[in-house]
Amino acid sequence: MFGVTLRRVLRHLAFEHGAMRGLYIRFCRPAGSEYAGFLRKWGGLHTVGEHCEINYGAVFTDPAYVSIGSNVVLADCTLIGHDGSIAMLNRAYGVKLDAVGKIVINDNVFIGHGAIVLPGVTIGPNAIVAAGAVVTRNVEAGLIVGGVPAIPISSVAERVQRLQKETSLLPWAEVIRNREGGFDAALEPELLRQRVLHFFPNR
Repeated sequence: MFGVTLRRVLRHLAFEHGAMRGLYIRFCRPAGSEYAGFLRKWGGLHTVGEHCEINYGAVFTDPAYVSIGSNVVLADCTLIGHDGSIAMLNRAYGVKLDAVGKIVINDNVFIGHGAIVLPGVTIGPNAIVAAGAVVTRNVEAGLIVGGVPAIPISSVAERVQRLQKETSLLPWAEVIRNREGGFDAALEPELLRQRVLHFFPNR
């Protein structure tokens, strides 16, 4: 009971006042959609569209320079808005330099775990950045990019077609067809049971 009350209080303080952010994340462990709502209000981002999901492990070094469209999903990735070497260069060379850039993420974009997006990059729309990729240049609409530095791998449309075919052949395809959205609490236990049985049939 105390834990429920604590989480309720922390959520209230976070959403109404932008306070206790660290404790809110630590004890509430917000889902991506909830955390996107928090960031929309208190994250300092230039814009955050509708129907976004942002993991609380995502890092924005310069949130004011970041614009996020609608239906964007960010895993634990890092968006960097400035060149961190500038302070060292200014002291070492007796100069006064600046190197910052905006990051624009258009609608319908997924950025995977461990990916890094550098300053001055525009992504999408309808694009995917693979896990671990380092994005140094713009990502064209409809492409999947991966690697270091990130390069095109295929189109999102091709991946959707391939996944449609593969999904139709899964033992739990019927459960997927009946699922509401990407997560359906009512069907998850059965989905988990079927997947585990398929992956580990002898255990």
